[in-house]
Amino acid sequence: MKRREFLGAAATLFLFPGSASTQGKVRRVGYLSAGAPITDDSPTSGPVISGLKRLGWIEGSTILFERRAANQELSRLPSLVSELVAERVEAILTSGFPAVAACKGASVPAIASGAGDVVALGLVDSFRHPGGNITGISDLAGELAPKRLSLLKEMAPSMRKVTLLWNGEDRAMGQRYQLSAASASSLDLTVRSLPVREPHDFDIAFSNMERDPPDAGFMVVDGLTGSNRERVIQFAAAHRIPFMYEGDFIVRDGGLLSYGPDLAEVGERQASLLDKILHGANAGDLPFERPTLFTLAVNVKTAKALGLVIPPTILARADEVVE
Repeated sequence: MKRREFLGAAATLFLFPGSASTQGKVRRVGYLSAGAPITDDSPTSGPVISGLKRLGWIEGSTILFERRAANQELSRLPSLVSELVAERVEAILTSGFPAVAACKGASVPAIASGAGDVVALGLVDSFRHPGGNITGISDLAGELAPKRLSLLKEMAPSMRKVTLLWNGEDRAMGQRYQLSAASASSLDLTVRSLPVREPHDFDIAFSNMERDPPDAGFMVVDGLTGSNRERVIQFAAAHRIPFMYEGDFIVRDGGLLSYGPDLAEVGERQASLLDKILHGANAGDLPFERPTLFTLAVNVKTAKALGLVIPPTILARADEVVE
């Protein structure tokens, strides 16, 4: 069991005590993805489904999901939201700025995650009083950006030049890139931006890194970069480039290092917000919540392959060590 799992389980019992959520009828909820189709066991949706089960919701019996995925064709998102509204869903679960933005102003509430600074991006009025139809969980992008780069430099102390790989079509990812780049100067780092907008762009980014090799890399994770993570992991391994990621699931897939909100907690809290809305709460009155658990994960095998010695300080702080 990860160090955080016990704490997360305890928090779940405290935050979300058993809820008689059925109200005698089947409730219909939308699940919207800007990327690949959503499955019950994905890193982001799996914890939501588990959280709903703990609250008494049984998929196919007391709750039904209408799932829609844009497969990175972001122009389709508004029509997919319209489809969900036409299916008479009572709320929409979603993540990432493009999908959340497509839900803004819809006639049903949306519960969001991973959408960047939702106030600065104009999605809600404030974190405490969102207004409108959107609530959810903040990703604390501004606060975590310097921490991630600091951990990467701790892992690779000689790094001076870092490449940031991010989705150029996603305003929240652009915001996260800008915050990361702004924090780099305090670490005496030079940042190179490599935005991608479609799968083919990764080959262009790889060619750029081959021509001008960075000391390290940082991948800002969203639907596009996350779905192409295996390519980035393989390129990083072949060219011996230490990469920082934002989700522990990427470290389990072979990535070197990650730091970010605990996805299990984020999913559980999305489930709790949905439960409140299905019981009559107004999304605009539910404050955007801050994650309280964060996961530092490191892959020992990947570090060895890259010729890196994991500092004892990182091992001591790591919540998950992948052997």
